Amino acid sequence: MTDLSTDPATQTTSADTTAAASALLAANRRRRRIRRWIAIGTLPLTLAALLFVGKLLSMYAFAHQSISAYVVDDYAGSEASARGQEFLNWFEPFKAPFNVGTALAGAEKLPEARTKLEESLELAHGLEVCTVRINLALVIERQGDAAAADGDGAAAAEFYGEALTLTSETPEECNSEEAQQQSSDPDRDMQKTKEDTEDRLKQKQQEQQEQQQPEEQKPEEEEQPEPQPSDEKLDELKEKLEQGQQERDQRQDGEEPGGTGTDKPW
Repeated sequence: MTDLSTDPATQTTSADTTAAASALLAANRRRRRIRRWIAIGTLPLTLAALLFVGKLLSMYAFAHQSISAYVVDDYAGSEASARGQEFLNWFEPFKAPFNVGTALAGAEKLPEARTKLEESLELAHGLEVCTVRINLALVIERQGDAAAADGDGAAAAEFYGEALTLTSETPEECNSEEAQQQSSDPDRDMQKTKEDTEDRLKQKQQEQQEQQQPEEQKPEEEEQPEPQPSDEKLDELKEKLEQGQQERDQRQDGEEPGGTGTDKPW
């Protein structure tokens, strides 16, 4: 009977099996190392992708909250939500200061609103400037209204002039349908709003300038010379004087000594 443990064929098969198992384990270890290094290498990209998605979702969430709060006149809530868009604002960077400025304007914080909208205008490009210009012009107009209410007509006229310049320099592209679709308020006709704002500002500016003009002094009334009597009147007056003198002379000649008569008026 043959001993299998000493059979050369059996020993060869066992050795091959062991070698194959070792090779498989080694290959598995190499694959695990490769997968680990791939995971480590792609980790920044994965984190960036997650951050990208998270930022997009947060922007839409903050924007929605800001608009919803503004609609119900919760300007403080609208401002707080809009400021949430400012962190790592890589996409449409003009929108965060635009929304903040619009919320501040709703709360009548006009100087602060103007500052944020001017910041937004600097960051805007292309058709983005259209809606920013309109809102900025409206805020400056309201600054003029506030100055006029305080009795500062000169400041009011200056504000109206700034708003008018800003409106009149709006690019022609802002009158396009594409610009209308990108407006923050698509229900508002951008071109009509621009034209109405220009007309209103011109009228207000003119009113303030007229009020600032000094009142024109009325020309002094020329003294009218006293009417001079005509030559005919002078001759008649002279004749009466001579006649009266003659009558007085005659009465004096006809008086008796010691007479007590009373002169009659002549």
